[in-house]
Amino acid sequence: MKAMHKSTNIDDVDKTMDEINDNMDNMRQIQDLLSAPIGAASDFDEDELEAELADLEGEDLEAELLAPMTSAPTTAPVRVPAGQQSSRPSASKTEDDELAALQAEMAM
Repeated sequence: MKAMHKSTNIDDVDKTMDEINDNMDNMRQIQDLLSAPIGAASDFDEDELEAELADLEGEDLEAELLAPMTSAPTTAPVRVPAGQQSSRPSASKTEDDELAALQAEMAM
């Protein structure tokens, strides 16, 4: 330990620390340059672009909601084979019969 202490010079330590600090500064500058946008991308403000995108999406949604439906939804007709049709009387006939019966009662 004493031998290391004797061989260590304060000037050498200061010189080494200065070199380390210089190298750290160079690395920071390189990182800053690499992370900076280049060319046309550097001209855009990200907040401004986000606001413009939100406006455009709002306009699209508004136009979609206000547009009239041009056609009714299309569904395929359901076909039932003749042998599988229900033998129940239709509801409208039953209602018509009940209505006629009530009218007859009221006419009395």
